[in-house]
Amino acid sequence: MSAEYVLTLSCPDRPGVVAAVSGLLARHGCNIIESQQFGDPVAVRFFMRVQFAAELSLDELRAAFAGLAPEFGMEFQLFDLAVRTRALVLVSKFDHCLNDLLYRVRSGLLPIEIAGVASNHPDLRPLTQSYGVEYHHLPVTPETKPRQEAEILALVDHYQADLVVLARYMQVLSEDLCAKLAGRMINIHHSFLPSFKGAKPYHQAHARGVKLIGATAHYVTADLDEGPIIEQEVARVNHTHSAEDLAAMGRDVECQALARAVRWHAEHRVLLDGHKTVIFPR
Repeated sequence: MSAEYVLTLSCPDRPGVVAAVSGLLARHGCNIIESQQFGDPVAVRFFMRVQFAAELSLDELRAAFAGLAPEFGMEFQLFDLAVRTRALVLVSKFDHCLNDLLYRVRSGLLPIEIAGVASNHPDLRPLTQSYGVEYHHLPVTPETKPRQEAEILALVDHYQADLVVLARYMQVLSEDLCAKLAGRMINIHHSFLPSFKGAKPYHQAHARGVKLIGATAHYVTADLDEGPIIEQEVARVNHTHSAEDLAAMGRDVECQALARAVRWHAEHRVLLDGHKTVIFPR
């Protein structure tokens, strides 16, 4: 019985990469379902995502591509689409992004499994319990941050989480934690940075008469809120909207941007290109 797989790769841009990949798949009896590629003319680097059906096992496919990769200097990954991405969600007190993710997963709209939720506050335990998801209260102070982050990593291992989602987790993460979860941790925040920092950014934006509000979902790095951007969403506003209206609309765009970023990551449609990302959406 055949299974569906996804191959993602990047390598120096040169002729023959697509032919080599498609030829290898054809020789092994694989059927290509979807193929997308992009050549970055600045970095002179080639990116490719191929979804295909095959009767080979994942190990057999990895062995086949391991034989091809050195010729082209390829960095590649192979994924079995039958295996869902397991996510650990981190949250503080704002519940809108967490609630949206839980609903999308339960409704079959988001192809991940939320294995557990952890928070530095106890407030959202009833919400996660209503979805049958385990909740972990991990309080933190400046003095206990190293121990609390060690507990987060222990949960990642416990749940065998492929992805960590910061669903409005209002803590600055250490450089060590960011490094250990590089390319596996997604954050969401409003897009007013760096203009409107700190408390009540929507009220600050309202006072300045902004015409657009937005949200940014990105991979987490040690550079605060400056990791590779995966998705952004905006909404147009005007003088008739109150600060509370802006905040409510902001919650909506945060949910939308985060859900799309998580979906694309889970479907292996996001490839890192230095400080940027290459996205192969449907």
